[in-house]
This record gives sequence, C-alpha cells and structure tokens, in this order.
Amino acid sequence: MQKDLPGAILVRALHDFVPHDLLCREEAVMVETYQAAPDIHVLTNPFPIPGFGLVPVNAFVLKASEPVLVDTGAVVDREEFMLALRSVIDPRDLRWVWLTHTDFDHIGSLHQILEEAPHVRVITTFLGVGIMSLAQPLPMDRVNFVNPGEKITLGDRTLTAMKPPAFDNPSTTGFYDEKSGVLFSSDCFGALLQSAPHNAAELSEEELREGQVFWATVDSPWLHKVDEGTLAKELEGIRKMQPKMILSSHLPAASGSVTERLLGALAAVPRARPFVGPDQAALEQMLKEMTEGPQG
Repeated sequence: MQKDLPGAILVRALHDFVPHDLLCREEAVMVETYQAAPDIHVLTNPFPIPGFGLVPVNAFVLKASEPVLVDTGAVVDREEFMLALRSVIDPRDLRWVWLTHTDFDHIGSLHQILEEAPHVRVITTFLGVGIMSLAQPLPMDRVNFVNPGEKITLGDRTLTAMKPPAFDNPSTTGFYDEKSGVLFSSDCFGALLQSAPHNAAELSEEELREGQVFWATVDSPWLHKVDEGTLAKELEGIRKMQPKMILSSHLPAASGSVTERLLGALAAVPRARPFVGPDQAALEQMLKEMTEGPQG
C-alpha cells in the first residue's frame, strides 16, 4: 500500500483514479448487503479514497425481537441506503436505531427512518443529541440515552454500551450484544483497503495491518500522543471480552479468529508515521489535469 504520495506521484495517482468528468456528473452509488451472522445483516458501501484505496462504510441490522439498526449510512448514499435497507427489513418493523456517533457517514438516512418508522427510538448520548441539534435536531421524545458502561435490554437482547479504544467523535458509543457475542465497535478497527471482501479473514496479514494502521492515523490522530501502556489496557479489555465477531463501521466483518490481528495493529499506531495529506500545490495540479488533461 502506497503511503507517501508527494508531488507528481500523488497527482498521477489521483488523476488515474478519478474519472476526467467527475466534476460534471454524479457517480452511481452502490450499497451492498451481506449476512455476517444468522441474525445480523451488513449494509456496506466501499467508498473510494482517490489515490489510496477504499474504506467500507457500514451499517448493521440486528434482527432481534425488537429489531435494531446500527447507524444509517452516509448522507450522500441516502437513496441507495434505503433501497438496501428495504431488501433486508421493512423500516416500519424497526424499533431502535443505535447511533454510534454523529458523523455524516453514520446519520445519512436517520430522519427519513424516523419519518417512515413511527415506533423507532434513537439510542445516543447527551453529546450526540447536542451535536445533532446544530444541524438536524432529534425529536427528544424519541431519544433514549445510554452511556458507556450502561446496559439496555431490548426485547431478547441485552446490549452493553462501551467507548471503543479509538474514535474520531467524542459522542462515539459502541456496544456488545450478549446473545450473539458480537462487538459493534463503531470506527474503531477500520481499515483503508484495496478491496472489500465480506470477511476480514480473507485479507492478507500485511493488507489488514497496514490498512488498519493507516486508517487509525487518519481517523484517530490523537493515538500518536497516548501512553502505550494505557492503550494496551484498553485493548486488553477487548481481548477479555472474547467477542465472537467484531463489526466495525469501516472494516469487513471480522470473526473471533481475527481479533488478535486487529488488536495488534491498533497497538502499533502510536509509533506509526503520522498522516499528512496532499498539499495545496498537489490539489491545484490535480484539478488542472482533471479539467485540461495531463500535460506532455
């Protein structure tokens, strides 16, 4: 995986990756679905990052006696997301939306679901409600606060809220489902990939590790400043949990056999090279080539 793409190399990579007429047309969005477990469906869009690869953008349907939707897709994917959701469950049958956090790739169809499913309640935190109030306020009579460390019973499921070891939004709250043994980790354990299989175990050791480390340096750059011993304790908490599967918002479904690989990659992030994005000169050259074509 190419990490350093300065100057002309970066421009060439971006030019080759981005269609010449990208600025003049809408690209088709494809939200796919697959079954990660007998009662859990994944809705995913492999989102391209020009010059680098792709990042899966995932939401999940937990088919419990009171069905739960975990996140609601990206804002730019609303129409395709709703089509994919309807192929898995009638939105009117949903009873809960667990909002892991309030980033644009997690709240895309939230208000449409609230309109279509009058019985749905949104599980979030005080901070999550506060952030949403700056753009799309939530109806407070349909909100349920659950803080990290607290449990909530939804029909036949008991979900334990938790703060993942890595995150990019202070409202982030994942959870562990006791019945399925699945940990929903939000952005934590995400990866920048070259392909997006439905099973993280299909990724090579190198691609998974490098993709995770790279993603964490972008998504959680504060990890460069943490005490490695403190981070190790956080990761040990996941290890002791012994999840049968980890479902990250930005990684293919990862069975328990992959857990040690995920933990090992995240432990390496504090010592990894910090991410530095393209500079203005590279952007201007990229835009010039996209509109005028490559010179020479």
